[in-house]
Amino acid sequence: MTVPSREFFVRPVVDVARDLLGATLSRRTAEGTVTLRITEVEAYDGPTDPGSHAFRGPTRRNATMFGEPGRLYMYRHLGLHHCANVVCGPAGTASAVLLRAGEVTGPGPDGVALARARRLAGGVARTDRDLARGPARLAVALALDLADDGADVTDPEGAVVLSVPVPGTEGSGAVPTRTVLSGPRVGVSGDGGRADLYPWRYWLDDEPTVSPYRAAAPRRRAAPRR
Repeated sequence: MTVPSREFFVRPVVDVARDLLGATLSRRTAEGTVTLRITEVEAYDGPTDPGSHAFRGPTRRNATMFGEPGRLYMYRHLGLHHCANVVCGPAGTASAVLLRAGEVTGPGPDGVALARARRLAGGVARTDRDLARGPARLAVALALDLADDGADVTDPEGAVVLSVPVPGTEGSGAVPTRTVLSGPRVGVSGDGGRADLYPWRYWLDDEPTVSPYRAAAPRRRAAPRR
C-alpha cells in the first residue's frame, strides 16, 4: 500500500471511485488509530450530476467540494449523521466520492476494539462486520465529524491518511476488475437515482461489510385543502 499523490484524485470521479475499493483509510486520534479497508463507494460529479450536493453551485456547506482534490468533504445527513467523502478532479469541478462502507482491519485488535467501543457508545453494533457498514457508521468508527472537513488524506503524517494498493505489485491487495459491481446510488431521488444514467455505486462482490441498497423514499404529496 502507498499514500497516493494529489494527482491520483485529479481524474474522472468514477475512475477514482473504483480505485478506492480495497484502499485503506486510517484515522489517528488521542485514543488511538483505527484503520479500515474501503469496500463500498459512490461517485458524485458536481454541477453535471443532479444527485450531487454541488449540482446547483457552491454553498457554505459544499465549499470543500470546489477546492483542492485529495481532501475530505464532511457533511451531516438530515442533521443527524456525518458522512465522509474524498474530493476529486481539478479544483472547481466539485466531484467527490462518498465512502459508504468498509471493513475495520485494525491496526491489530486495539484498532478494532476502539472502533467497536465508539459504535457501541452511539448505538448498536451486533457484529464486527457492522462497525463501518454504511456511511454514518463508518464516520462513527473513525471518529470523523465536521471538524475534519478539508483534512488532507495525501499527507502521510496527517490525522486522516488514505493508502491505495500499488498497481502490479504481487500480494498488494489490488482489486481485480471482475470483483467490482455497480448499481444505482442509495437513497438518491429523481434522475440522479436512475441506474441507467448514474450506476455510480461501486462495491466489492461477496463482501459482507457492504451496506444494503435502499431506493429513495417517495415524496408524499400534501393533502388538498378543503
